[in-house]
Amino acid sequence: MPCMDTAVVPQITPAPAGFGARVAALPTKTKVNAAIGIAALVAVVVALALTMKGGDYKVLFANVSEKDGGAIVERLTQMNVPYRFADGSGTIMVPASQVYDLRLKLSAAGLPKGSINGYELLDKTPFGQTQGQERINVQRALEGELTRTIQSLSSVQSARVHLALPNQNGFFREQQKPSASVVLALHPGRTLDRAQVAGIVHLVSSSVPELNAKAVSVIDGSGALLSSADGAPAQGLDTQQLQYLRDVEANYTKRVIDLLEPVIGRDNLRASVTAELDFSQTELTAEEYKPNQGENPATVRASKVEESSQPGPGTPAGVPGAQSNQPPVPATAPINGQAQAMQGAQGGNAGANSTRREAETRYEVDRTVRVTRGATGTVRRLNAAVVVNHRGGTDAKGKPTSTPLSAEEIEKLTALVQQGIGFNKDRGDSVRVVNAPFRTEPVPSVDEGPIWQRPWLQDLLRSGAAPAALVLVALLALFGFVRPALKAATAPPPEPVGGRVDEVVDDVAALPGPDGMPQLEAPRANEKLEAARKLAKENPAAVANIVRGWVNGEAT
Repeated sequence: MPCMDTAVVPQITPAPAGFGARVAALPTKTKVNAAIGIAALVAVVVALALTMKGGDYKVLFANVSEKDGGAIVERLTQMNVPYRFADGSGTIMVPASQVYDLRLKLSAAGLPKGSINGYELLDKTPFGQTQGQERINVQRALEGELTRTIQSLSSVQSARVHLALPNQNGFFREQQKPSASVVLALHPGRTLDRAQVAGIVHLVSSSVPELNAKAVSVIDGSGALLSSADGAPAQGLDTQQLQYLRDVEANYTKRVIDLLEPVIGRDNLRASVTAELDFSQTELTAEEYKPNQGENPATVRASKVEESSQPGPGTPAGVPGAQSNQPPVPATAPINGQAQAMQGAQGGNAGANSTRREAETRYEVDRTVRVTRGATGTVRRLNAAVVVNHRGGTDAKGKPTSTPLSAEEIEKLTALVQQGIGFNKDRGDSVRVVNAPFRTEPVPSVDEGPIWQRPWLQDLLRSGAAPAALVLVALLALFGFVRPALKAATAPPPEPVGGRVDEVVDDVAALPGPDGMPQLEAPRANEKLEAARKLAKENPAAVANIVRGWVNGEAT
């Protein structure tokens, strides 16, 4: 009888067609893991977004007072705007995308008001205000406006202005003049030159009626007086003069280096020039009167001549008769020359005449007016010091050698430096050139320890630890929970092989396929099955014992 096998084809349920249906068909444990993974990914993305957004903050207002800061924070809280405070300063920071919008909104609300009140004090006048209160408010408003204007200067950090405005009465002689005081706090490293101090004094004096610039005092945060009592800036070198002094010294030093470097080498000298400058301002006015010099005659400026004649009393003289009774002859006088006595009547009786003559002549005299103004910033003295290295070389064995310069070479270098800086012996200049070997000490290496203890690495790890942890959590959630669920949901469904078929086939018969599918060959005889059959034929007793043990449930 031929060997016949029975092939049983199990019934396979067709897989759902849609992705949602496939996900719904997954086991409950897989769906729970996928939900946990997706939730972890969302949390990581939100945390990273908040971390990146948290660093994008900009300054809304800086150097605000505590009162203004409280009002601004209260308004930001009402507007649901996140904010931060900078450590050690009155700086309020908000998200960068809302800076300008918030400034406009807070400015419309009158924030920050500032601890300095200006003319806004006069906006609301209370009912029943007295004249004294009004005068005080006007003074406070003027002080506040001047303070704001002075604080707008780049070098001034804060300022305070005090005005002394006395009450004016009807008596002009008894009226007192106003005065002012200004206290400045400068930014670290900033200074004010004389022109800036004079500008502040002029600003305050011009803003207050009847205020003289001499009555304005300006002091800095340390209490030093920046303006003198007469209104002129305080004596001493200002920033411009100091800068000019540094420029002069640097110019002379560069001259020396440019002259000596081609001779002795680039790194073989060190030079320093100290200059003493005269910033004093002198003005000399002289008037000189000298007589006319040379062959030029004197120049008559004015001439005046006065002449007077007065006749004396007449006395009887001569022989009485007709001749003495004749009328007198008219008097004559010379036009030029000395005056002559006036003639009386011929043969008459005439007395003595008195004559007076005065002459005054004025001559021009030379007059010279000389005004001399001394130049500021003139060089009063120069001191130059130059250190020259020994001449380097190598010996026969290749070792470096150092040879000092000769006295003749030092003298030549000294003369070269003197010519370069414009040496003036009468002015007291001095030049010293010294030849000495330069010491080159190796720079000691700083042991910063292991690389994991470096501050920059610790800061980097500290700042990147949170993002790295979030990324690690995201990777674990993605590959540990989400990816297996997606892989199971997107796996291709098994191909259907038809319904349940029970058929007895021969060893070489083929199973029919469903719906015209190609038929499959029946499975061939298994080698183990053939071995069992062979054992049953050769040793039936052993096979019977084995089957008996299976039936009784005994272990074999």
